[in-house]
Amino acid sequence: MTTPSTDRTALVTGGATGIGLGIAEAFLREGTRVAITRNASPVPDALADRVVAERMDATDSAEVTETVARLAHALGGRIDVLVNNAGGLVARRATDGMDDEHWHHVIDLNLSSVFYVVRAALPFMAEGGRIVNISSLAAHNGGGAGAAAYAAAKAGVEGFTRALAKELGPRGIAVSAVAPGLILETPFHERFTPQADQQATIAATPLRRAGTPADVAATTLYLASDAGGFASGTVVAVNGAAAFH
Repeated sequence: MTTPSTDRTALVTGGATGIGLGIAEAFLREGTRVAITRNASPVPDALADRVVAERMDATDSAEVTETVARLAHALGGRIDVLVNNAGGLVARRATDGMDDEHWHHVIDLNLSSVFYVVRAALPFMAEGGRIVNISSLAAHNGGGAGAAAYAAAKAGVEGFTRALAKELGPRGIAVSAVAPGLILETPFHERFTPQADQQATIAATPLRRAGTPADVAATTLYLASDAGGFASGTVVAVNGAAAFH
């Protein structure tokens, strides 16, 4: 993999915790200048003096446009790599008990936010740019109980990824996605997946372990690299072969 130069820049949404934090740390280790957005989570001490960070509601179109522009200028006026990681399950709701508010919130948080951020970032992205969207195994298998809205949103992210790859390819911008399975050390599964369900998923995973943010970060760095550029339009599964068991 080509190691980014020290003047390369990356914006990671939802970069203060879990998978986003792991990705931000991986870019920093490679010498990339990093900006992150966060919502309620504070910037970890380990990142405080190493990244540019702003709080951002990824579901607010106008706020996204303003925040991304500020972060791009803080990075020197350009965004070389965009990682759309912000998102979440919100809550587990069966379809027959789901109100409109929940459906729209999950779609906005996980799908509309990707559109808002990409649209805001493109004026700062030149030829050679990379966009990596974080999807989910749920986009392929429907997710666990009460995750219908989340699964639908992540399936939308993958469709949007493929469309963007075709649209932006002539501009020299590669677009891809990563679809993680069970990734521990993240607020997502700490909040929404009971220990018994985690262990059952691990037992059903051919590699017999859960993933970590570092697993997702390694794939993201490859897709964001020069070496990964021709993988544009690809969705890479990072799930220990769980999707095939």
